[in-house]
Amino acid sequence: MLKLQGIEKRLGGQAVLRGVDLRVAPSERVVVIGRSGCGKSVMLRIIMGLLPPDAGEVIFEGTKLTGLSEEDWNPYRRKIGMLFQGAALFDSLSVFENLAFPLREAGEKNEKVLGEKVAEALKIVSLSGTERKMPAELSGGMKKRAALARAIIRKPDLMLYDEPTTGLDPIVADSINRLILHLGEMLGMASIVVTHDMVSARMVGDRIAYLHEGKIYFEGTPGQVDRCEDPLVRDFVRGHAEGTGVTG
Repeated sequence: MLKLQGIEKRLGGQAVLRGVDLRVAPSERVVVIGRSGCGKSVMLRIIMGLLPPDAGEVIFEGTKLTGLSEEDWNPYRRKIGMLFQGAALFDSLSVFENLAFPLREAGEKNEKVLGEKVAEALKIVSLSGTERKMPAELSGGMKKRAALARAIIRKPDLMLYDEPTTGLDPIVADSINRLILHLGEMLGMASIVVTHDMVSARMVGDRIAYLHEGKIYFEGTPGQVDRCEDPLVRDFVRGHAEGTGVTG
């Protein structure tokens, strides 16, 4: 489904990604963990085509996307959904118009079709009846679910999640995790979930990859990650500052 090969990226003169290699199989859920600022979100933006890599290749469904023009990129971008960390809903648009936006951008003009697709997506995320609400009227969890409905409304082949449970209480976070699992099974899509929440990582991941100093340092099943005795992996998974250079 997706292959990252030798991805490098510098931002502000600093090397953020230093040769990331990662593969995602069809319908597989891959969780990427790592300390704040290690490049997880940058990696997602490169996959989405929002940032160009300085080196390396992004290969999606057998097609090399690296170096494509914006026009050539667009058909592939429509096959990739993304849930941004802050939900990124348009504050001035209703829930309905937020969800209809990507459909209108793709050329859909039939209001009946728009209404049916928006209603279907909201039902999937348990937000039926919120079409006329504004984002300011939604709780944090509802905003995440509305943004998720917008991301899946075109039924992407690959879904990207950027810190989907950040800022949510444990019960709402659990509901988002269950929704990620449900969507993957119902739509048959592959997923990459970027998180520092190990509860979420263990729950949704078929495989977990630890990003450290710009490279995938370790990857395995949740059980293999929990049993890993490498100090860097062990301290991150257990939430220990010891050995990480953080002293207080």
